[in-house]
Formats: sequence, structure tokens, C-alpha cells
Amino acid sequence: MPGISVVSIPVTDQDRAAAFYARYLGFRVIEDQQMGPGMRWLQLACGELPTTITLTTWIEVMAPGTLSGLMIDVDEVDDVHSELVADGFDCSALDDEPWGRYFMVKDPDGNQLIVARTTAAH
Repeated sequence: MPGISVVSIPVTDQDRAAAFYARYLGFRVIEDQQMGPGMRWLQLACGELPTTITLTTWIEVMAPGTLSGLMIDVDEVDDVHSELVADGFDCSALDDEPWGRYFMVKDPDGNQLIVARTTAAH
């Protein structure tokens, strides 16, 4: 079945980024291996969803902080928002749309994320 299997997220520190995505957004490492000199494949998944993310440092045309618009669906968007704000992350206010409740935040490298609880996914 066609679909999106992996989304690459450009970061400067793969371990720091993995900790952020795991702690706040519910991801877990599913693969972590060297690919070659200076290249590490660090792939994360969330639940049983087929789409995963990889935290990349080696794709020259993807500088850390340049990703924007990636929407990550979470179970408790209000709780995630509160935890990020309490830990010093600059989050937009929570907002409601017909498709769900969401806010925007930047990961530790400045990649702009939309964190949401969408109505279509549940």
C-alpha cells in the first residue's frame, strides 16, 4: 500500500532530539545504527503508526531548524502543551479548529512543529 514511511527531521544533536521527541511527543527509538563515517540512522516511531521519523545530521540541503509544518498527533494535547511550557519551550496558545485542537512549538533545533489532537485520526 502506498504511503509515507519516513519523514526526515534535520537536527544538530541526534540524542538530544530523540530525548525531546520521546519525552514530550511519545516517540520511541526503533532503529539506531551507523550508516557510514559520520552518519547514524536514528529512527523513531510513535505507537503502531506506519509513518516514522528519522533524525538526520548528514543531509546537506536540510539544515537544522528549517523544517516547518510537520503535524504530530498526540493523545493529550493540553497536557503536552502544559509540560512544554513548564519546561521553558515557547509554545503558541492552544487553538481549536474543526479538524482538532493544536499548538505550535519549535524542537530544540528550531524545527517548527504543529502538535495536535486531530478529530480524523481518532
